[in-house]
Amino acid sequence: MEVSPDFIPGTVHLVDLAGTVHALHANGGKRDIVLVPAPSAHPDDPLNWSPRRKLLYLACLCTYILSVGIATAAIYSVLVPISIDIDLSVGDLNTGTGYMFLFLGWGCLFWQPLAQQYGKRPIYLISCLATMAIMIWAPYTTTNGQWIANKILQGFFSAPIESLCEVSISDVYFTHERGTYIGVYALFLAGSNFFAPLISGFINDGQGWQWVLYWCAIFCGGAFVILFFFMEETNYHRAPILAIEPDEALPEDQESESAESNLETSTTDPEKKMPAVRGDTGPDTRQGSVHVSYQKKTFLQKMALLRKEDLQKKNQMKGMVLRPLIFLTFPVIVFCGFMYGAIACYFAVLNGTASLILSAPPYNFSSSMVGLSYLSCLIGTFLGFFVAGPVGDRFILWKARRNNGIMEPEHRLWLYSILLVLTPGGLLIWGLGAAHHVHWFGLIFAMGMLATCIAVGVQLPVSYCIDSYKSISGDAMVTVILVRNTMVFAVNYGITPWVTNMGYQNAFLVCAFVALAQISLYFVFIKWGRGFRKASVSRYLKYVRQIEDNGLAH
Repeated sequence: MEVSPDFIPGTVHLVDLAGTVHALHANGGKRDIVLVPAPSAHPDDPLNWSPRRKLLYLACLCTYILSVGIATAAIYSVLVPISIDIDLSVGDLNTGTGYMFLFLGWGCLFWQPLAQQYGKRPIYLISCLATMAIMIWAPYTTTNGQWIANKILQGFFSAPIESLCEVSISDVYFTHERGTYIGVYALFLAGSNFFAPLISGFINDGQGWQWVLYWCAIFCGGAFVILFFFMEETNYHRAPILAIEPDEALPEDQESESAESNLETSTTDPEKKMPAVRGDTGPDTRQGSVHVSYQKKTFLQKMALLRKEDLQKKNQMKGMVLRPLIFLTFPVIVFCGFMYGAIACYFAVLNGTASLILSAPPYNFSSSMVGLSYLSCLIGTFLGFFVAGPVGDRFILWKARRNNGIMEPEHRLWLYSILLVLTPGGLLIWGLGAAHHVHWFGLIFAMGMLATCIAVGVQLPVSYCIDSYKSISGDAMVTVILVRNTMVFAVNYGITPWVTNMGYQNAFLVCAFVALAQISLYFVFIKWGRGFRKASVSRYLKYVRQIEDNGLAH
């Protein structure tokens, strides 16, 4: 694996302004956007799938996210009815939710290696089926111990929703598209978490809170059927493309000579054809290569639960469990986990207090009205998706063009400027509004502001992590989720007594200023993030080679 001495993980030549980058381009070479990572020549390489095939896969992934996401959040608007019926306090219920979030994170240490070793498709199916069974059991939990056990198991079996989906998207889409489609993931993840309380309030009023959980089981069962018949496997072994390196800057009088030299060597030495690309790009990216015909998979081969090549791999589970813990020494990965965790904490704060605030005087909302208030969150989620997804992808292309075609992952971090204003503002309006009994519209507006921030805040750290360390992103995302969900566990564990003891005004004043300080950390990584990535080159390459030697590069 040839690596430039100037190689920095994540720094790529994304926009070919001068037409000198010898690599595949978007739209069959008619655009100046370079395809990163470079696809192989095989038609069953997920990067080479047709738009229709990719869309079908994305629809299956969104179905999984929606069904499992609804199951994790359905109780938020019916905490008070559940508390009254089974004689557990709202604090006890939120504590159980905290354990669920803890195992949503730590469960990734089990499921992510299994998915990389044996395939992602069977893991999604197991997750759907197990979540369905757990939701059927949930209405019969009558003690605090049973409730916590139910939530621990739900968190463990639902864990793939946290880290596997992002990696699945990066299996199928290129760097210049990734922000949009991880934005779709964020939209469905945050949207399902806000849509669930909306419908569960009405289900509670019409059928009782038990049916809230039964309907979750029905959704998961339906998702299992859809995934079983339509979701393909995206694990595909290709040599890792570490980056498409920017061409070295040359004096103006040497540029034409250099270009001519490259053209001359390209026809005689295929290895010199791509001086800017490190790693194997597949036979279709080199001139003069021999045409190879490939046999496409049949439908039954595509839908196989386990593939022969995966079963024949040497078991590398130990390394895959240990690497996410080792990656806690990478500043960029820890930063992504921390920023993701902080945003998730604000989500937990909102959901943990919504039923308490809106059900109490002077608002006295019924369960259905508490649920209906989450319509504001759905609107905010769509706005956040648009900002962080399509707008975000256009923004990094614009930044790359202004930077001589070079994209730095830190370009995406400028979108945190939106959160710097909206997150503290939303927390202040929500907490101080509740303390001073403002009109209910003020609280609903604050919910929409926070939902926008959550949708943006889910997408940005995920995209930044994958852009920075694509070749180790499967394990790196587990590290991110471990950090994130450990933080959320702490917040869910203490949110009810914290708000009760401090009061809404003081609690949310503290929360707003903590959010301001936390989000401001992105300035540090805009300035020094590239330096952190450069300092990690030797360790990064070590783990890339380790993953490649184990046959786990996807």
